[in-house]
Amino acid sequence: MQDWKTYKLDDLAERVTVGFVGSMAQEYIDCGVPMLRSQNIKPFSLDLNNLKYISKEFHEKISKSSLKKDDVAIVRTGNPGTACVIPEGFSDLNCSDLVIVTPDKEKINPNFLCYYFNSVARNYISSELVGAVQQHFNVGSAKRMNINLPPINEQIGIANILNSISDKIELNLQMNKTLEEMAMALYKHWFVDFGPFQNGKFIDSELGMIPEGWEVKNLTEISTNHNKKRKPISTREREKIQGVYPYYGATKILDYINHFKFNGKYILLAEDGTVKTERDTPFLQFIEGKFCVSNHAHVLTGNKIYSNEFLYLCLSNENVNSIITGAVQLKINKQNLESLQFITPPINILKSFEEIIIPLFKQKRSVFSEIKTLTTLRDTLLPKLISGEVRVKEVEKLVHESL
Repeated sequence: MQDWKTYKLDDLAERVTVGFVGSMAQEYIDCGVPMLRSQNIKPFSLDLNNLKYISKEFHEKISKSSLKKDDVAIVRTGNPGTACVIPEGFSDLNCSDLVIVTPDKEKINPNFLCYYFNSVARNYISSELVGAVQQHFNVGSAKRMNINLPPINEQIGIANILNSISDKIELNLQMNKTLEEMAMALYKHWFVDFGPFQNGKFIDSELGMIPEGWEVKNLTEISTNHNKKRKPISTREREKIQGVYPYYGATKILDYINHFKFNGKYILLAEDGTVKTERDTPFLQFIEGKFCVSNHAHVLTGNKIYSNEFLYLCLSNENVNSIITGAVQLKINKQNLESLQFITPPINILKSFEEIIIPLFKQKRSVFSEIKTLTTLRDTLLPKLISGEVRVKEVEKLVHESL
């Protein structure tokens, strides 16, 4: 590491500034210049869901906070330090309340800097947070940040190694999205549009016209509820029982603990907080393995007749606005959840459908397992490569074999 030197970030950048800070509510329009916010910045990548837009005129007015390709955008509040590199594809782009770094690419590689922020810089960022109500990472602290830097060629090599893993993870995420979209499209073709059954006789039901021989059933008739095995565990308690088993909340893994209550395939449906998606369908997690669950998610499986996969697709297509209660804290209670009704086919049709979709979900789980393995590899190598603990040549073969 004799060829590594320490610099301040300000000496490695053409620009270190902050995105627009101020009220934005009146500036958003339906279509225009994309306006990135902290929720659009994920580690290593942009998340374009819930993207906001501003007018060309306002974009030009606040041009100081405009972004371009290879700029590094860093979250100030919420999850400070989370960073990504701005990719190609944006002719105009702006942001609010983000730290913006335009790297001097002769001195520092933008992807290296992004990985640095997402790893070894976190301790420094935590120590520099300011603000009583909402802590944030400010531009002054960013400029003063020391970076221990290898020569530019080694930076590029490190970034390429980590990018190759990140790219494979992203490819797998897209593959899983496509697999789910395929299963969803097939479900809608069979159970919403009744495409394969249009030549048969239809009868009236509580949910409209359905093929003769089909039925409308309540959720309790096609699923089993396992809420009694849930166990709320406070953050303080979880600190004492850290382990390898996921502890799930309403929408994500909250922690890892040393024991499990569930073992197998289950569907978690958010009970309170973020209970629905943008499509007004329930927020679902399809889980496999050993885990625990808080009391903020309903735990369901298909019953002896209906598979988890069929149940997941039924729930994924259900509008839940009518069963949500609570004005401030949204909630789907068990009684309301069990009032949901679904169109179900005769057993022979159900089995034919499941023979098609179950392999899609199996493939999706296999891809997800690979995503977890690659993510662990990247997260293990990242701080070691960025700090110089391991060098590029030492891990090239390992990464090549993993991909």
